[in-house]
Amino acid sequence: MFIDKVEISVKSGAGGNGCVSFRREKYIPNGGPDGGDGGKGGDIVFVSDTGLNSLIDFRYKKKFVAKSGENGGKKNCSGKDADDLIIKVPVGTIIREANSKKIMADMSQPNQKRIIAKGGKGGNGNQHYATSRRQAPRYSEQGGMPQEYKLILELKLIADVGLVGMPNAGKSTLLSMVTNAKPKIANYQFTTLAPNLGVVRSKFNDFVMADIPGLIEGASHGMGLGYEFLRHIERTKLLLHVVDLACPDASNPVDNIKKINNELFEYSKALEGKKQIIVGNKIDLPNAQKNIEELEKFCLQNNYKLFLISAATNVGLNELMLYTAKLLETIEDTVTFSEDYVEEETVENKRFIVEKICDGYFKVSGKAVEKMMGYTNLETDEGFNFFQKYFRENKIIDLLKEKGMQEGDTIKILNYEFEYFE
Repeated sequence: MFIDKVEISVKSGAGGNGCVSFRREKYIPNGGPDGGDGGKGGDIVFVSDTGLNSLIDFRYKKKFVAKSGENGGKKNCSGKDADDLIIKVPVGTIIREANSKKIMADMSQPNQKRIIAKGGKGGNGNQHYATSRRQAPRYSEQGGMPQEYKLILELKLIADVGLVGMPNAGKSTLLSMVTNAKPKIANYQFTTLAPNLGVVRSKFNDFVMADIPGLIEGASHGMGLGYEFLRHIERTKLLLHVVDLACPDASNPVDNIKKINNELFEYSKALEGKKQIIVGNKIDLPNAQKNIEELEKFCLQNNYKLFLISAATNVGLNELMLYTAKLLETIEDTVTFSEDYVEEETVENKRFIVEKICDGYFKVSGKAVEKMMGYTNLETDEGFNFFQKYFRENKIIDLLKEKGMQEGDTIKILNYEFEYFE
């Protein structure tokens, strides 16, 4: 089964907590702090694998969670780092953040690795907080929070040449005659329900050809089956536009070319600049001759190279493949996405978010607040004093007052609730 689009969720591992501990040995009654550091949480790492050609492995398993780092221990023992979680995908897979649809990675090269969700940093043990004035710190750092994303995986097949055209134009027959691919061939619409790949051997250079399922008018707007496979055309260097010269449905070859190109260009403006070779197929059939003159005139007017072939009887295929191989040598690789994903500042990741839930009840959240709460031990006087100082210096108290907070009101931060007093 060919699956080329799935939605999954991934979550990296949390960092292990730092340890609060003091050296206790015979004859050393007042040993210093020896709390070890927590281990790092596991990353979510995607790797492109040439042995895969579909996203079928994600059909049933859709949630991936890396392990958390171990907590630090006594006697300066650090917690063990968690192993990274490796997720293999086919070459050509694009990874999108589901909510924004922004591209996080384009796995267009073999054996490419990309960290999508970084594991939380291990928290420092209390040994790191000893100073000349504070020789027995009773707090440590909490492990870093994991990253969690909902992702859309889209597979765009890597092929040098894409075969496009109306259903039953003869694309599958052409592919089967010039490569070792064995696509299903029959005389009904949408025979090809999944793209097929084959390698063409040439004296110039070998190249990969993809048979894209037949398009129909309206495909770029979701009509028929073609819409789901238009993405596979984007990575090709060159298009062979196969047209049925016999036209058993009384259609016109030139009109069919215009309809297909209209769908391609509406789907992506980038496809307008992609080179095309027009391939008039089924020249061996009686009805084909009456359409050749009009097709030749159209190709001359639009600067298209035209080949007349019969894929079923192998007429004209050698000349077509040789010309295609030579033309590919002059075309640069298609540009693929390479930008790094940058998380926008949203309600979920602002530094400080102050909300009034109802009268007398307020909520404070945000990236900076969560980080501060992670390394603050509120069970100690030192930790609680630091917490209060942090709120004053960052003017969070002022923001709460602007929202209407008064003495005696409740403030919720993560899983903690505090009562406010002047």
